[in-house]
Amino acid sequence: MVTGHVGGAGLDTDTLVMMLDALGDFVGHELTPQRQLDLDHEDVCPEDIVRAMSDPNQLGVQLVFVPEVYGGMDGGAFDSYRICEVMARHDIGLATAVFATFLGSDPILVGATDEQRQRWLGAIAEDGIVFAYGATEPDAGSDLGAMKTTAARIEDDDGTVTGYRINGRKQWISNGSIADMITVLAMAPDGPSWFVVPNDTPGFAAASPEDKHGIRLSNTAALFLDDVEVPADHLIGEVEGRGLVQAQQVFGYTRIMVAAFGLGGGWEALDRAIEYSLERKQGGAPLAEKQGFTHKLIVPHAVRLEAARSYIEESADKIDRGLGENGAMNTEGAIAKLMATEAGNAAADAAIQAHGGYGYTREYVVEKIKRDVRITTIYEGTSEIMEMTIARDRWQHHLKTGGGYYRDRAAELAALHTRHPDVGADHAALAAESLGLVLEACRVARLTRNQHVLFRLGELITEVECAESFARRAADTLDGNRHDKSPERFDGAALAAMSRVFARDAAHRVGDDGVRWVTGSLTAEAADVGPLLASVRHDAIRNAQSGLLADMDRVGDVLYGRAG
Repeated sequence: MVTGHVGGAGLDTDTLVMMLDALGDFVGHELTPQRQLDLDHEDVCPEDIVRAMSDPNQLGVQLVFVPEVYGGMDGGAFDSYRICEVMARHDIGLATAVFATFLGSDPILVGATDEQRQRWLGAIAEDGIVFAYGATEPDAGSDLGAMKTTAARIEDDDGTVTGYRINGRKQWISNGSIADMITVLAMAPDGPSWFVVPNDTPGFAAASPEDKHGIRLSNTAALFLDDVEVPADHLIGEVEGRGLVQAQQVFGYTRIMVAAFGLGGGWEALDRAIEYSLERKQGGAPLAEKQGFTHKLIVPHAVRLEAARSYIEESADKIDRGLGENGAMNTEGAIAKLMATEAGNAAADAAIQAHGGYGYTREYVVEKIKRDVRITTIYEGTSEIMEMTIARDRWQHHLKTGGGYYRDRAAELAALHTRHPDVGADHAALAAESLGLVLEACRVARLTRNQHVLFRLGELITEVECAESFARRAADTLDGNRHDKSPERFDGAALAAMSRVFARDAAHRVGDDGVRWVTGSLTAEAADVGPLLASVRHDAIRNAQSGLLADMDRVGDVLYGRAG
């Protein structure tokens, strides 16, 4: 069983650039703007494109996700993030269809025997077969532990297990009715287990594709398994009961990839809004020259998307360096996904508003992007599940460190500010310090018994950790230490301005919303947390806002090419 990180050794920069260029050229040629709109309107998955993208004799994008020993290119998490973002900029539905094969092969990669990996991962690499990931159920949603699908043992006269009989139903399965193979999670006698089910197995059937709000170029269907019999060697790992562990091992990785979908979709919508605002005149001048337009509909969303990118890149890099072993990156994956998908969804919504009435029409595409990017806040774990995951994990860190977890992070940010006083690390430090006090107030008053408080803590933790990451990225860019696989659209000065804007907002949110939810949750019997709340430095948070509008002006100038 593979226990390390999912990402491979990683592509060299030239190979990654070549793959990204080939991907852009291929999809641009095969999926013309008119065909994209027609497929969206007709709710049809372009299976020909999906299979061509998977075919090693054509594009072979799946090779990036497969280890070299099984015929792939051994790409890492960072490579996968870049590819997912580029695919999402073209079409999130198509990106979902391609990503579903990797997701479906996930349990094989982390849990299968070597012979099984050779058989099925080799088939992806050599034949371009398409997979689906059969986990979600109608009444269980994202709660994999609540599944009802069962796998009963089939035994011979000697009691040897020769196969399994699977019964159940799966819901919302990407590639459900076009996949060649489906990895199905079912309850075996010794616990949840993954099985590989070929689509032509008797008793297996897929429903008609769902009529969805968005990602209509992705095939999504329910699956029915009625006395579906598979051989014993189709049990992944050939040991029962490891299914949930195998699923949890890669959450950090897969959620970073969905975060990249939110990032790509959000930026595609925002770039279209920027382009439109350069052409559209109102009151004798382009919208691009109106601060009321840019500072509401463009600048804040660009800042939040780049904050998300900072966290995605840091997390992907950590996975590639093996720091995500045994699920240690699950929380980081949740933070990346929550930040990027919510930012992408908000940016796409703002892009519609930026286009006015045109944005509400199919012709201008941002309407479609908004419908597509919306799913990223739902699949692979909803935003609410992300908030809970984040809050529970960081809450344990707070308790285990005696309240020092975010205090220590604030000290690190203060040290960064000493070295780089222009990247907003001081504002991020203030946010981290305030978060530590809010968490301690929650501990003293026992407020985490309120589920909603945990949700809001998850949101604030995400803001603080992304502010921290953004400050480090801006400093690294100024020092010339950026990742060579991610060429910067923005220079160090621009990133520093963006980071300052975001960090100020993070400090403001923690100081205001954090204290608000603590105060709003207190009961007459609760311990006195007044001194803790009083120690939140509201004056410092307020003073940190000085220069905010000037920095937003700088970001606007960069986005519109007006910077000197």
